[in-house]
Amino acid sequence: MEALFTVPDLPMFEEGTTGFSLEEYAVCYEEVIKRSRFITLLAHVDTRQKALRFVEAARTAFPDATHHCWAYVAGGPGDTADIGQSDDGEPHGTAGRPMLNQLLHGGLGEIAAATVRYFGGIKLGTGGLSRAYQNGVKCALELVHPVVRRRFIRTTAMFDYGCVNSVLRLVQRAQGKVADQQYGSTVTMILDIPAEEEASFRGGFVNATEGRGILEP
Repeated sequence: MEALFTVPDLPMFEEGTTGFSLEEYAVCYEEVIKRSRFITLLAHVDTRQKALRFVEAARTAFPDATHHCWAYVAGGPGDTADIGQSDDGEPHGTAGRPMLNQLLHGGLGEIAAATVRYFGGIKLGTGGLSRAYQNGVKCALELVHPVVRRRFIRTTAMFDYGCVNSVLRLVQRAQGKVADQQYGSTVTMILDIPAEEEASFRGGFVNATEGRGILEP
């Protein structure tokens, strides 16, 4: 798994997002093929839930479209651990799969595509449909500005009070972040550590807590 990866330079489409603003959340590519109108939208998502929320927002924005096809890659570029796609009534394998294949080979991670089609009365055939949906995503990807992100690993650290300063210095040295902290009988911190620093941080944590600290996972 790469420590650095490329994502679309767009605001994250959150699950609770209401309404839909093309200018704020997505890029858009539109073309007409044999009187059928295809509108492809791309958005930044990092979970299946956010991807599906984005698709629903696209349905709301274009409620009278004949089809609302979609695909997403929630992980890093080319990562197939969390992907999905739908033909939404088009012939099997002619919409969602070509869209997903284009996303997987597009060089970006954390991305969802929704393509709405207004049928123009002329059938395109299975090959024509596949090319139309794949090309829509390809052309939309060319409109996206990429940005390089650092991958963080989340871990929960538990240790004695006397080790707080040492652990915080260790986190700072690794350029990590303290996401949350609780002080009870021991100290519990939820930490985000850069992936490329994880091994070094874990070794340093053992020394900083004199072997008594716990990291989960």
